[in-house]
Amino acid sequence: MSVEPWASPQDQAAAEQTDSPQEPSAQEQEQEQHPDKLCLDSFWSEVETIRQGSGYTDLDCTRRDSRQSEEGEQEEQWLADAGLSNLISEDSEDVDNAVLLSTLTRTQAEAVQRRLDSYTLSLRKRNKPAPRDVREVFKPPITQQTLLPESQRSEDLAQNSMASVAKSPLSACVSHSAMTPEHQRGAPKEEIFITDVAYCEQAVIFLKQAKLPQNNVQRRKEDGTLPRVTCPKCRLGVTRIQDLSHSDMKKVRQLALIDMTALCDLLELEVKRHKMGKRKIPESSLYGVPLATLLENDQKIKPNTSTPLFLQALLSFLEKKGVDSEGILRVPGAQSRIKLLQQNLEANFYSGQVSWDEVSPNDAAALLKKFIRELPAPLLTAEYLNTFSAVRDITELKQKLHMLNLLILLLPEPNRNTLKALLEFLSKVVSREKRNRMNLWAVATIMAPNLFLHKAIPSRLTEGAEKGHAEKAADVMRLLIRYQDLLWTIPNFLMSQVRKLNENSNRRYQFYDRRIKNLLRKIHTDSRDKPDKNTSELCRTVKIQVGDVVSGTMEYQLNINSRASDLLAQFHRQSVHSPDNGKGKMRRNGAVLYPDCALYEVGGNIGEHCLDPDTHLLDLYNSNNSGEWVIKLKPNASRGM
Repeated sequence: MSVEPWASPQDQAAAEQTDSPQEPSAQEQEQEQHPDKLCLDSFWSEVETIRQGSGYTDLDCTRRDSRQSEEGEQEEQWLADAGLSNLISEDSEDVDNAVLLSTLTRTQAEAVQRRLDSYTLSLRKRNKPAPRDVREVFKPPITQQTLLPESQRSEDLAQNSMASVAKSPLSACVSHSAMTPEHQRGAPKEEIFITDVAYCEQAVIFLKQAKLPQNNVQRRKEDGTLPRVTCPKCRLGVTRIQDLSHSDMKKVRQLALIDMTALCDLLELEVKRHKMGKRKIPESSLYGVPLATLLENDQKIKPNTSTPLFLQALLSFLEKKGVDSEGILRVPGAQSRIKLLQQNLEANFYSGQVSWDEVSPNDAAALLKKFIRELPAPLLTAEYLNTFSAVRDITELKQKLHMLNLLILLLPEPNRNTLKALLEFLSKVVSREKRNRMNLWAVATIMAPNLFLHKAIPSRLTEGAEKGHAEKAADVMRLLIRYQDLLWTIPNFLMSQVRKLNENSNRRYQFYDRRIKNLLRKIHTDSRDKPDKNTSELCRTVKIQVGDVVSGTMEYQLNINSRASDLLAQFHRQSVHSPDNGKGKMRRNGAVLYPDCALYEVGGNIGEHCLDPDTHLLDLYNSNNSGEWVIKLKPNASRGM
């Protein structure tokens, strides 16, 4: 089975040495499983530093800049963010609501209904006319099994998919209790991460299984070690955040919000969204400036940049001079030098007159942490900071990763890109543990307060001085560091829902007319059950695009084993022998000069999608036979940042 591993190089090396009789020392196991006293002391020291730092002397004053939404306001904003504001609008059309609602699973639809019910109740309290009920869009009511065709299919798919996973010894859903002591102490743990089924539907199945009598046995205690996570690759490949167009990513965010809310409801996580009030922008050019403003200014200098130039310079310096420094991030710099260095950077960074030669790595690390925590709004956003914090209260690792994956998708692009750049640097610090004495727990405990504690947002993450609070806060941070590559992918179920949403928007089905809906469903089913006899011998025309201009085409014969990488290989071979290759664009010493080109699907049920090299093209054609295939260069900037 093709899988995508999501683990650190240390984990992969450990997996390759599974058969080796050598066992890790007790001290090494303890360091990986739990933070040591030095880590915990550093955590609370960092919290105290943040509280006493500039701008944190009066938390009550700064927190007036944020507030919880009024009763009903949260639901109204939620519906707007989920693309369902038309449900509470008097002039909306049923078909507009039905297009999105028709893609939802049962549990997702129930979450929407709960928000509408809460909003309706708040209007009644304020003596305002209630909005139309969502059940007016769908007949019969959405709480019954006949609500949505997609709901029943999704539940059946979830049952079938998860049933096979539950039988696997690699699954942590119910099989931990069946593990032998030898297995627990021996080979590294491994988890299978399923993304074909909506995360909320997986939670429904898990909760049902947990109530079964045979699963009420004592489960083994979680020891704190992080397993290797493998994600079975579907035949359409892995889709990363940077692979989709902005229009499709907007739909991903809407659907991710609905699924995350449904998951919170099931796990009984009560999270309140905050809103940031308007704050005076400081005169500083680097610190305390909103990310969006920094990027807007930096893109005038470097158009394709996706993270602030100052942050790039800081991280670049630390990667060269700081990752091997013992105690980096934990050892504080000299306050007098840090203050002078910040003043110098504020005045001279953009003029290029800053010399990094004499800068201490510890001073630069202190400035990095200060940059993150002095953002006027949290890097994890005021809306979702408390939800990120609430992940600590989830018991199951996979459900934690489900929640974090959805939250990453919900972040605005500047925040998500900046967070990824930060996490990539922290991962490099951890990879040099033998030199800098900073393991994953150490880095996580130091960085957690800087991300989760913000002067303008009340947080329960660091209440009290108990060991458990610090450990739980650091645990969320280490999950972000260790599994960042997995968290920056788009689950298969969301991709399927986006495709269905685009199809429904294009067809403009009249879902509220049962006869037409059933007829169209029958036509769609018949056409799906009777594929073209020649699909195994298809010949596709692929466009070749240079810049914004299509410069040519090529023919490609499809078979059941054809992959995107095969098509690109043929493109390279033809380009090398092309008579038009005299400009040197395609060949230098016999090598292809377009290593960064990729195959895209454009149109049909997707906006624009950069394909994974392992994508099976015949399956892609069957999934989107009206889309075009285009070979073109990837964007210069790393959209995955």
